[in-house]
Amino acid sequence: MSTYVIGDVQGCLAAFESLLEAIGFDPARDRLWLTGDLVNRGEDSAGMLRWCMRHDASVVAILGNHDLHLLAVAEGFVPPHKKDTLEAILTAPDRRDMLDWLRRRPMLYREGRWLMVHAGLMPQWDAATAEALARELETVLRGEGYREFLRGMYGNEPRHWSEALSGQERLRLIANAMTRMRFLHADGGLEFLHKCAPADAPPGLIPWFDMPGRQSREVRVAFGHWSTLGLYVREDVVALDTGCLWGGRLTALRLEDERIFQVGCEARRQPGLHE
Repeated sequence: MSTYVIGDVQGCLAAFESLLEAIGFDPARDRLWLTGDLVNRGEDSAGMLRWCMRHDASVVAILGNHDLHLLAVAEGFVPPHKKDTLEAILTAPDRRDMLDWLRRRPMLYREGRWLMVHAGLMPQWDAATAEALARELETVLRGEGYREFLRGMYGNEPRHWSEALSGQERLRLIANAMTRMRFLHADGGLEFLHKCAPADAPPGLIPWFDMPGRQSREVRVAFGHWSTLGLYVREDVVALDTGCLWGGRLTALRLEDERIFQVGCEARRQPGLHE
């Protein structure tokens, strides 16, 4: 049995299937961890969700910002962006099955020394705290009140974590950290404007994983979301979004020996601000 962690697919089903062929994936034997952003901007988001649902016993898929965006669009709380490719899901006869399956995905997944999250963790959160906060949001998303969260999900405030946060503000910060963050300010506040590589960031911005005193160093964090960072491997973090959507590559990491597998991807949109 092998376990593979795969970076953001974003509906690029053809590249995903090519990568599975390259690694020799066997759903009866192997497991896939998917770092979130299963859908949007690629050519077949509906097909990607249906593939995951068929192979549910072999797949751990967490939620990314594009997945949460799909859920909010489906409820009518925000209009689709002009570059979204979600229509095939929204008009499908099995639309409700796909959406219900998606909103029951975890916000993060932890196994052994590995923790998978789409974007990042606030510096104050150790692994146990992050797991507990993820469960808080998952309970809401899977419950009767999920529409109320999705209605108020968008926004950049609050930017600083406090255990005293409650209600929608607490849930929004959890979601923003786990699905949208890249940089932090020196005071630990979330920064959402810049999507560049760390070397190109303005002074004073710190990649979340380099924040002094980060409490989650006890685990090795696998994440996606940051395509301009690309493949980035070190002892405490592994970044796996290698820009498939933008004509880059789709990447898998085999946990047992940390071997990297990649396939090339056809660009679906002109390069721009990677979201």
